[in-house]
Amino acid sequence: MNSRIELKNHQQEIFNFRLRLFISVGFVLLLIATLAARFVYLQVMRYDYYHTMAEKNRISVMPIVPNRGLILDRNGVVMAHNYSGYTLEITPSKVKNLQATIDELAPLVNIQPRDRKRFKKLLAESHDFETLMIRSRLTDEEVARFAAQQYRFPGVEIKARLFRDYPFGEKTSHLLGYIGRINQKDMDKLEDEDLAANYRGTDYIGKTGLEQYYEKELHGTTGMEEVEVDSAGRAARVLSRTLPVSGSTLVLSIDAKLQDIAEQAFGDYRGALVAIDPTNGEVLAFVSRPGFDPSLFIDGIDADNWKELNDSPDHPLNNRVLRGQYPSGSTIKPFMALAGLFYKTRSPERTISDPGFYTLAGSSHRYRDWKKDGHGTVDMFKSIVVSCDTYYYGLAVEMGIDNIAGYLSRFGFGKKTGIDLEGEKPGLLPTQEWKMQRFKQKWFTGDTVSVGIGQGYSLVTPMQLAAATATLANGGVGYQPHLVREIRSTTSNEVRKLEYPPNDVQLDPANFDLVRRAMIAVTQPGGTAVAASAGATYTIAGKTGTAQVVGMKQGEKYDASKISERNRDHAWFISFAPAEQPRIAVVVLAENGGHGGGTAAPIARKVLDYYLLGKVPEPAVAPPPEKPATPAATPAATAAPEVEDEHD
Repeated sequence: MNSRIELKNHQQEIFNFRLRLFISVGFVLLLIATLAARFVYLQVMRYDYYHTMAEKNRISVMPIVPNRGLILDRNGVVMAHNYSGYTLEITPSKVKNLQATIDELAPLVNIQPRDRKRFKKLLAESHDFETLMIRSRLTDEEVARFAAQQYRFPGVEIKARLFRDYPFGEKTSHLLGYIGRINQKDMDKLEDEDLAANYRGTDYIGKTGLEQYYEKELHGTTGMEEVEVDSAGRAARVLSRTLPVSGSTLVLSIDAKLQDIAEQAFGDYRGALVAIDPTNGEVLAFVSRPGFDPSLFIDGIDADNWKELNDSPDHPLNNRVLRGQYPSGSTIKPFMALAGLFYKTRSPERTISDPGFYTLAGSSHRYRDWKKDGHGTVDMFKSIVVSCDTYYYGLAVEMGIDNIAGYLSRFGFGKKTGIDLEGEKPGLLPTQEWKMQRFKQKWFTGDTVSVGIGQGYSLVTPMQLAAATATLANGGVGYQPHLVREIRSTTSNEVRKLEYPPNDVQLDPANFDLVRRAMIAVTQPGGTAVAASAGATYTIAGKTGTAQVVGMKQGEKYDASKISERNRDHAWFISFAPAEQPRIAVVVLAENGGHGGGTAAPIARKVLDYYLLGKVPEPAVAPPPEKPATPAATPAATAAPEVEDEHD
């Protein structure tokens, strides 16, 4: 039997073994090469990136919010400043049950329903990871009670913050405005202006008034603090610090005491007052009544207060100085007289016979004078003194509406004054072209008649009329009205004074002298504002005005006692003093006040007495208007009412 012997191929086995070994070694070397390449990539090529990431994990950069700048009056009286206080704040993302947490906090910290409403509003407008305030201005006792129980409330903490305070409250609300929490609209604007980085950590921004207009100057520059943190995120040590730069201090042209006296002089009347230094355009007093409490808006106004302000028939949120557009009434007559002299439409000596009305050629319609039986023979001087409507009806028709608009625009009518506040309206100085664009109708001569006495389509703002009066007082040289005199740096001695170039109307000295003398006579016996200068030791130049709110039917006599208070005429008074060398120009509007001489002029007199003589008026005020019997009418309609008597 043959046996079969199988022999191993050692050479083949050695080859296979070496092949497997080579592949294994190659694979290991490839892994090592890959790891080495990755190591080089991470440690060399991406060193800067990962070093920065590591430093970010180790170092936390915290913004340091700067102190907001102060606002002072011309004499150094503080009108807006900051004070420190404690707030209770919640980070919603760190709280499991938000409502339950607030309920548990209530026994420790006095949380009112309005606080809950405000927090709910903030929550709807914010991200969950943001820290939101539930209570501000905590007392020391509340701080102590919460601190003892803080371990029970993860995501809730007490923070020390600076709060904005307005010592004069609503008296300067429309002037200073207020700050409020930064919303998405504010952030979008900051990003568009490349300012978002400077607002890191900042919760508030100027919303209205000077707080808004000078936001960049008041905010300052945000600082930074680099803090080393441990693995638990706790601060270990401060590595570096860049101190913030506090906002600049605004020094206003406003006289705080004069502002206070002007507010008191109004009594219970609604309206506006502007006092200007005619030699440089500085605004000395800026009153819009009624005002509002600006502190209501700082932390976010609650629904009840917002509804009360927004639905009030007195419209306290409306800045009447800048946004109130009213018929000027007879206060336009001195400017109309200057226009007539400029165009040589009327000479000072030319007279008219006033029977108590004016009739257009070919028309039977009578435009009545405020004085039923007329003023007899009237020249230009007398027309201003007695406020003769008939004289200005005819003068307006003779000049034509486009000539009227062309001249009055020199004094700033029909356009914004450029004052350093947002939201100013331009008033309305109508022309033929304007009416065609607005109503698709041609201009009628009857429209011009109304404009001649400051009625019809023409509208002015109190600021606009004040700027024009200041220009007139200064002999035709006007300045842009402004509220800030200088801006002071808080880190250096740098003081930036704000200056504005003059605008020369090129007023003929003889024409100015005629109008000035007539305006002085307005405040003397025989004038429409004789009570305004009674007992004065200085000379006042003035002009009264009465602006209609609602039109009267042809032949119907105005009787204030039969008209609801809010439908009664507005009272105007423009003035400057001392008339020979004016230091102040004052314009007063008393809404639904009726007669300019009886209501607006006494208010202006108290302001003039204090500014020129330092005389503080008695606390007695004008009697309050009657309560309205019917719903209020819109005070400044652009449609032309039928002309009625001015009863200045």
